Amino acid sequence: MGGQDNFAAQAFLEELIGKVAGGCCERCEHERVADGLGKVLAEFRRRAEFDFRELGDHVYDGIYIADGSGKTLYVNKAYTRITGIEPGEVVGKYVKDLEEAGLYKNAVTPEVIRRRKQVNSMAESLRNGRKMLITGNPVFDAEGNVKYVVVIDREITDLMTMKAELEASQEKMKAVEADKVKSILEIEHLRRLQLNNSLIGCSAATARIIEAIHQVAPLDVTVLIAGETGVGKEVVANEIYMNSPRNKGPFIKVNCAAIPANLLEAELFGYEKGAFTGAAGTGRLGLFELADKGTLLLDEIGDMPLELQSKLLRVIQHKEIARIGGTKPVRLDVRILAATNCDLQKLVQQGRFREDLYYRLNVFPIAIPPLRSRPEDIEPLAEHFLAAYNAKYGKATFIEDAGLEIMKQYSWPGNVRELQNIIERLVIVAEPAAMITGEHLAPLLNVYTGYSEPTIREAGLKEIVANIEKKTLERVLTIYGSTRKAARVLKVDQSTIVKKAKKFGLILGDENIHQGR
Repeated sequence: MGGQDNFAAQAFLEELIGKVAGGCCERCEHERVADGLGKVLAEFRRRAEFDFRELGDHVYDGIYIADGSGKTLYVNKAYTRITGIEPGEVVGKYVKDLEEAGLYKNAVTPEVIRRRKQVNSMAESLRNGRKMLITGNPVFDAEGNVKYVVVIDREITDLMTMKAELEASQEKMKAVEADKVKSILEIEHLRRLQLNNSLIGCSAATARIIEAIHQVAPLDVTVLIAGETGVGKEVVANEIYMNSPRNKGPFIKVNCAAIPANLLEAELFGYEKGAFTGAAGTGRLGLFELADKGTLLLDEIGDMPLELQSKLLRVIQHKEIARIGGTKPVRLDVRILAATNCDLQKLVQQGRFREDLYYRLNVFPIAIPPLRSRPEDIEPLAEHFLAAYNAKYGKATFIEDAGLEIMKQYSWPGNVRELQNIIERLVIVAEPAAMITGEHLAPLLNVYTGYSEPTIREAGLKEIVANIEKKTLERVLTIYGSTRKAARVLKVDQSTIVKKAKKFGLILGDENIHQGR
């Protein structure tokens, strides 16, 4: 039987008792009947109250009931748990008095009675500081008067804490996702750069290397790249990877000379939990496993310890590894590229490199000649690095022909890497639109060849100055795209730029500049 039915039944019994007691002439008999009905009503009330309280105490949310005058009739156990207020403190007392006593603040019961409709509010217990969502509803009698006010207190302290934690987690997830997207974009950007910037050079040796890359890249074979330090072995490895079917998979690079011998095995093959003192509690994947379905570049392979060479040979032969401390082999699908600046055949003869491993690696060898043996590549490489560092440092420097000639006479012991470092240094120290001359390069490279004599003999001072002025102006206009910006860079009036451009036959149009044809 529901609460409303209980109230209706109780009212009916009370009405019946009144009629029996006052409406009949046989007084004694009627009093006896009325007395019996009274006992039934008392039992009914007791059971209804018992059922109501029992059910109310099993509700998770707090329940507060007041009559139409604001007098507290009932609170359940959850109400005490949430608010910290015991039933004896409020039952039988009026909400107004409880507010004045400081037990409540901004109670909803008076508002429900006044407005005669549902009232919602957010509140905080003055007793224990817990936050609650409070909903008060009126219960009307037959005449439409507010008979009861039922208030539900729902604790939201934990909910708000969970909400804050969820929001914090979501922010972290957004940050991780943003980093992930950024990383993907950066990788794609680097891939586009690598695809667009293939090997630079116009020598016959470079052409042969490019041809070899195109031959071997689509084939899933091991490649051994040999050459002096700084010749561009990693660039060749990048080109093989980018033009291979594995270019969507990982490309892991490891320098065998840079990792101590006692750590190299763990780095390459990984280890199980507790494999050795200091091992991570969860174990660790090795670089071979990280490169699964992709490509692994073993740089400076000639420096790999002999004891590891036999394990590498097993990986190449059986396509599986064994982690340190592990018992089960791990199957892999990895393409191996190796690079060295050593003569591996000589190391084999000296007993410092396994002969069987050498032949396994040397399936398709690519030898990169030093820069000094391919001087035709110096100019395009220099121009490439110059353009890159001009863009990086916001400059418009260029190299005069005499400076390029000096570069070609230099032996470049550090190969392409040294050339790249020299160009960057020159751009850094140069003025925004300076011409890099032989005078800048000669002392830097320790080359003194009287580079300026042919220029002086072939042309007078005015012609030399005009030529430099024209090249400088053309370069700045090409880079900055407008006479206004060029004037600001060169620290002259815009009219001067326009006048000199016309003098040298440079055509101006739509703030762009190009050489007249």
